[in-house]
Amino acid sequence: MDCKERGVILGNKENVKVGIGFATGRKNFQQVLKTNIQSWKESGLLDNEMFSLNLFIAYDLTYQDTKISDYKNIDPSLMEQIDTCKFIGKTSIEEDIDQLVRERVISRKEAQMIFAKGYAGQRNIVLFEAIKNKMDYLSFFDDDEYPMAVTHNKKHAIWTGQGVLATHLKYIDKADITHGGHCGYISPIPYLEFNDVMAEEEFHVFVEAISNELVRWDRLKVIMGNGGVTYADSNTLNSDHASEVRVNHHAKFVSGANLGINLTDTQKVFPFYNPPGARGEDTFLSTCLSDRTVLRVPCYAFHDGFSAYHCLLDGVLPTQLKFIRADSEQITNRFYRACIGWIRYKPLLLYITGKDSYEEKIDEMKKGLQEVLPKVCAFFNDPNFNNILIELDEYDKNVENHYQAFKENQVVWARIMEHLSKNSQYNS
Repeated sequence: MDCKERGVILGNKENVKVGIGFATGRKNFQQVLKTNIQSWKESGLLDNEMFSLNLFIAYDLTYQDTKISDYKNIDPSLMEQIDTCKFIGKTSIEEDIDQLVRERVISRKEAQMIFAKGYAGQRNIVLFEAIKNKMDYLSFFDDDEYPMAVTHNKKHAIWTGQGVLATHLKYIDKADITHGGHCGYISPIPYLEFNDVMAEEEFHVFVEAISNELVRWDRLKVIMGNGGVTYADSNTLNSDHASEVRVNHHAKFVSGANLGINLTDTQKVFPFYNPPGARGEDTFLSTCLSDRTVLRVPCYAFHDGFSAYHCLLDGVLPTQLKFIRADSEQITNRFYRACIGWIRYKPLLLYITGKDSYEEKIDEMKKGLQEVLPKVCAFFNDPNFNNILIELDEYDKNVENHYQAFKENQVVWARIMEHLSKNSQYNS
């Protein structure tokens, strides 16, 4: 089904306002954007007058020490294909906060909580701007994901272009949330060769302690055996069917990108949240979706998690994907940072999804980490991994405060949504 037929699916609207959100901080953002715009062109979206495509780009200059020009100096020939583009930096965020405070919608403290520095705050400001500007739908893209999928046979990697945005638009009016798949280097866990310093079972205990319910050891073993690569499912690539996501551990799990959000009823839209200094903003959103319609749609994005495949953006398709080995400080540091991010949000996730068993599970985590962290430190030759237990103690101690902030976040957001729905001064 091409895009011109989607008017039936989207309710025969004459002009569907589509928001496209990026929460970015990488120097190669413009190249990623160019690839995606070309993908939207190829899938027929740019030539279809039914769709109005509108970019919302929230940028962080501190993440990789970038400049404003790294985001704004986009080729005019690309920008003329997009209906509108809003860049959202520190000044723009402060202007939104000032207006909300001036109009007594929320306090400055509440605004700074919703739009805090970090991934959740960046996604929230994109979501806010999209709703303020009367978008019908919003699709999030990441600046390290590309619109393509990779499978393999015994000899070669096999690449397939993906109409990510077009696929979300095909299904979004039937759902509150749509999300697609991810392939490539999704897991930050590199390829490991176990030895007498750390056995496989000891690493198994470590991963179980720090990860969430979706990270299954049997699946991780396959990914590690593939050198850290997750390959796309061929059946999904050949499918034209979206499946409804079921509740799993009190959540309908989605990802923060390759994500579509239906904005036609803003009262059903939740904000993102993560504990201070943690990740997991998509996971915490997932815990709010039990009574929402969430569809898994048949498209993939290639996640370039180690920034090793910028060549894909130049049209170079490797015949083999590299094994990501823990043989450099860069790879070890990335894995360590991921572990810290996981351990900082896991206490709150356990608390939200099972208060009755929380203490028991935290105690199991601490016991497991105490046993295996010396092995992990020795294996990676990095004593910093001991900080994982320190971080767990800290975030365990503050879990009730983080839970209250998580709930307050939703209350404050609901007030903002009510204000936007009643206030006619905002863009139409």
